[in-house]
Amino acid sequence: MNPDRNSEAGVHPSAVLADIARLLDAGDEDAARRLAESLHPADAADLLERVSATERERLVDILRGPFDPDILVELDDAIVERVVDRLGTEQAAEAVANMATDDAVEVVEALDADVQQAVLDGLPRIRRTRIREGLAWPEDSAGRLMQRNVVALRDHWNVGQAIDYLREADGLPEDFFDLFLVDRGHRPIGAIPLSRVLRTPRSASLTGIARRDLQVIPADMDQEEVAFRFRQRDLISAPVVDGDDRLLGVITVDDVVDVIHEEHEEDIMALAGVGAEDNFFQAVMETTRSRFIWLMIHLVAAIAASAVISLFAGTIQELVALAILMPIVATMGGTAGIQALTVAVRAIAVKELTPMNAMRAIRKELLVSGLNGLLFAVLIGGVAWAWFASPALGGVIALAMAINLLTAGFTGSVLPVMLQRTGFDPAVASSALLTSITDVVGFYVFLGLAAALLL
Repeated sequence: MNPDRNSEAGVHPSAVLADIARLLDAGDEDAARRLAESLHPADAADLLERVSATERERLVDILRGPFDPDILVELDDAIVERVVDRLGTEQAAEAVANMATDDAVEVVEALDADVQQAVLDGLPRIRRTRIREGLAWPEDSAGRLMQRNVVALRDHWNVGQAIDYLREADGLPEDFFDLFLVDRGHRPIGAIPLSRVLRTPRSASLTGIARRDLQVIPADMDQEEVAFRFRQRDLISAPVVDGDDRLLGVITVDDVVDVIHEEHEEDIMALAGVGAEDNFFQAVMETTRSRFIWLMIHLVAAIAASAVISLFAGTIQELVALAILMPIVATMGGTAGIQALTVAVRAIAVKELTPMNAMRAIRKELLVSGLNGLLFAVLIGGVAWAWFASPALGGVIALAMAINLLTAGFTGSVLPVMLQRTGFDPAVASSALLTSITDVVGFYVFLGLAAALLL
């Protein structure tokens, strides 16, 4: 096998599996194990996710003894439990015991209650207590995200004392970027980048080289807000504190990168009415349940649009061209609305759209949708006139197009703002409401104008 195969382009599951299967069939289990263990943990996790259940069990069997804990960290939540079931709770507990606290909380959280309890029971008491403390924080909070091992130094130390402590102390994090100064109450009062410590004479005091402009993260802060602070201030790490401002742990940028990915994925899935947990690894019935409610909402919206059409059944019977042109009005309104909605939801997510500038953003969308409405009104009016040799019909659909695109732009920009102010996630609830409004308005305006002006 080419050793560079996975270095840049990622794992090629069929090729790796073929090599492993060939070695196992030849009875060379040690070579198969070496090949599997040579993979980066992220690549090994990708491989475990992509293969069939039988192949996954075979891979886990050759990777055990001991199982690399980083592989569990990289796995999708839906696959973690399946791998743990194959490993057994004893070996899974051994892997969890060798993870950073934040990674251990994430892995244990993905397990069902009975498996979770069995794994926790297999951990050392202190380790088990720390993980349970992490799980006690609200989901998607900084408390769940933080690593409990943190480098905290007394503010009266000098650089030499700090360096000696870092060399000799046990229980420090494997990787860290900042040293945090704490007072007698264990409250953070400053931070020192590790590079600054290494470049400073031993006799210098820590307080003299510390940064005082700390970005302290409350443990109950939502992880999306945490990610926003890291992005705004270009942070590498930040201390996490409790309600009394005592230092609890630290959040590092690698954890925040994962949060940004998760939140981005959730917003994309929510706009389509799909839950964040809905993926290729989820069971069929669970996926069906998660999508049913959203499909039901859209069914109600479609019935509402159909009810509007039924009000003009007689009009449509007398002028069949209306039935041909109706989808154009609805589709263009829906598309224009989704454009405005996507821009607004994205702006809210990155905190660019706030109550201070909301009216300005809405006015801009009104202007854009109004201009597009006029342009497409002229275009579709001319098409309808030429198609059906009826200037009156062209005028009706042109007017309906202009009104519907203006409505769509306004609704797409206003809905997310209103939903956010009322406590709803704008990414989740906006799409179905927008579709209902643009369809109902588009059909009602088009058919209503036709009934009034053409018959």
